[in-house]
Amino acid sequence: MERAVLALLEAIGDDPKREGLRETPARVARLYQKVFSGLGEDPRSRFKLFKVANQDGILVVKDIAFHSMCEHHLLPFFGKIHVAYLPRDNYVTGLNSLTRVTEVLSRRPQLQERLTNDIADTLMDCLRPRGLLVVTEAQHLCMSLSEGGKRGATAVSSAARGAMLALSMRREALLMMNLPAGDRTEPKRTGKYRAVRTRPGVGRKTPRVRSGRVGVSGRTPRA
Repeated sequence: MERAVLALLEAIGDDPKREGLRETPARVARLYQKVFSGLGEDPRSRFKLFKVANQDGILVVKDIAFHSMCEHHLLPFFGKIHVAYLPRDNYVTGLNSLTRVTEVLSRRPQLQERLTNDIADTLMDCLRPRGLLVVTEAQHLCMSLSEGGKRGATAVSSAARGAMLALSMRREALLMMNLPAGDRTEPKRTGKYRAVRTRPGVGRKTPRVRSGRVGVSGRTPRA
């Protein structure tokens, strides 16, 4: 690792032997051991379940802080993850287990969308809930540094499983997270978005992200 950092400093045209850079390869090597410590670890290890009576409503854990490394540019992205789930047979888990899963999966080269789905799939395996919603809000340094990039912009991604695929359940979970739950949008085939009207109870509705906000959308198929 130190040799790789040394080569990088030389490649950008700086002198790794000068005062300020002499210890940089060793510092970066130590830091990267922590930044990428999730590689090779099983996020399911040390996950704990508890049985609590009368737990049949939605449970929400908000603002789980995380940091990860964009695999495209090896620059950080960071933010918060929110989890909502419907317990099965009164089995729940604690904040430590949710934080542990988030840490293991984020401390490796990642993409935000994949991280969101990785967390959802892992929790479905460990918790076996009736429904699950994971929402990730993150700022990406690679976006801020790019030409024309907007500092402070937040990217939002979500993954729904089981009963949370239902519009009413998803809306309730988003409201409990204090996130927008009223947008209804549908993607055009061009990949852009337009507003659509939906009739209650008709057609399957799926979550969409529009203008950096989490919302719900619906498509009403014609008979």
